Amino acid sequence: MKKTLSFPHFLVSVFTLVALIELPSFASSSHDYQEALSKAILFFEGQRSGVLPQDQRQSWRANSGLSDGWTYNTDLTGGYYDAGDNVKFGFPMAFTTTMLAWSVIEFGDSMPPNELRNALVAIRWATDYLLKTVSQPNRIFVQVGDPIIDHNCWERPEDMDTTRTVYAVDSPNPASEVAGETAAALAASSMAFRSSDPGYSDTLLRNAKEAFEFADTHRGAYSDNSNIKDGVCPFYCDFDGYQDELLWGAAWLSRVTQDGGYLDYIQNNGKTLGADDNINEFGWDNKHAGLNVLVSKQVLEGNMYNLESYKASADSFMCTLIPDSSSSHIEYTPGGLIYKPGGSNLQHVTSITFLLLVYANYLSRTSQSLNCGNINVSPATLRQIAKKQVDYILGDNPMGLSYMVGYGDHFPQRIHHRGSSLPSIKDHPQAIACKEGSVYFNSSGPNPNVLVGALVGGPGEDDFYGDDRADFKKSEPTTYINAPFVGVLAYFLANPNPN
Repeated sequence: MKKTLSFPHFLVSVFTLVALIELPSFASSSHDYQEALSKAILFFEGQRSGVLPQDQRQSWRANSGLSDGWTYNTDLTGGYYDAGDNVKFGFPMAFTTTMLAWSVIEFGDSMPPNELRNALVAIRWATDYLLKTVSQPNRIFVQVGDPIIDHNCWERPEDMDTTRTVYAVDSPNPASEVAGETAAALAASSMAFRSSDPGYSDTLLRNAKEAFEFADTHRGAYSDNSNIKDGVCPFYCDFDGYQDELLWGAAWLSRVTQDGGYLDYIQNNGKTLGADDNINEFGWDNKHAGLNVLVSKQVLEGNMYNLESYKASADSFMCTLIPDSSSSHIEYTPGGLIYKPGGSNLQHVTSITFLLLVYANYLSRTSQSLNCGNINVSPATLRQIAKKQVDYILGDNPMGLSYMVGYGDHFPQRIHHRGSSLPSIKDHPQAIACKEGSVYFNSSGPNPNVLVGALVGGPGEDDFYGDDRADFKKSEPTTYINAPFVGVLAYFLANPNPN
């Protein structure tokens, strides 16, 4: 039986609503959101593949994956390892990039100038790679590295001697979700770079349009291709369908270009591509809630009432997060953390928290609130729910543990991450072969290299976290947990007490 919070039903005014939905509090000092923001961005340097720059700050890392792409006689170096392994999965990498860019678009003005620069560097490390994946006509590279072989080893990326299989999809074979998400990533990044590097911005946008064309012309899931399936499943298989990525890619191109053709696409294809399914999910495989929030901006601020159904779905999603709403169905742990079954729970928490803040901003700018049937919900309420999630992650929780590595006095020491858990190549220059790393994996000692800024998968539904390297569902960091948190922390840095 899953535990959920119960709340009294005798307070009904908007004034008392914030108290009504108050989630459990834990004594703590106020958090240093600037430090947390800096570290959340720094994390990405620990995930880099390719030739590392002179100013690399996670200094225990070194060059890796330098031959990636050779089997296709093409350069596929760079990009990010998505989690604690050494595979470059294109689908979650593109989503990570979209969320980093969206963080800058919505909250970049709240970032100190040096951290805004660092955020753009983190985006560019991904977009430079994504541009390579769509550099050949009628082909998209979707992955580098055989995950079965990779996961059989515990070795540093710098020592990789496993097969660096390249997975490519050629037209007319489909790859709609990866190409659609890549289009979204390049379009959003184009917007993020517009003022600082207009030439690069133009390059990103041009490639975004071409990636979307590939996605839409050859509709279907990339994991349905027989030569791809064994490499991407069950890790980043398309479980939820490719249709949402088509709408998501079009929505981003619409926002960036102001081209009415993309707006028409969203409107005309909504029904056939499942926009009305009202799926309350947002993550690397399911874009529905994020799509609805993104399109709602044009309804709220641009009076695009022909897209009203997207806003209605965004409203509905927000209402599921309000514990006292009649449509509430998102679970919270006893300690107040949003909880979805399946492991790596913080990926849901950070993405949903990001949407709460973005939607609150859209509502605020148009002086609107949210009608959740039996109650009226203000933007301030959405922000307070978001703040509870952030502060829980940073240490205000029953364990008294920060789930960001390197932040606070108590944080996970034994994360499921190869490079972090093995001695650095700087300290141990001799290669550590595939199975030789097992002794470090099985060690009960803390990881020798601190992957500063990494958010782990997080605690279970009972708020318990065991700090166990083998329990990857809780102890493994991923790029797509961190990416939306960058925007969230930027918001709270500028607005530490949102009321």
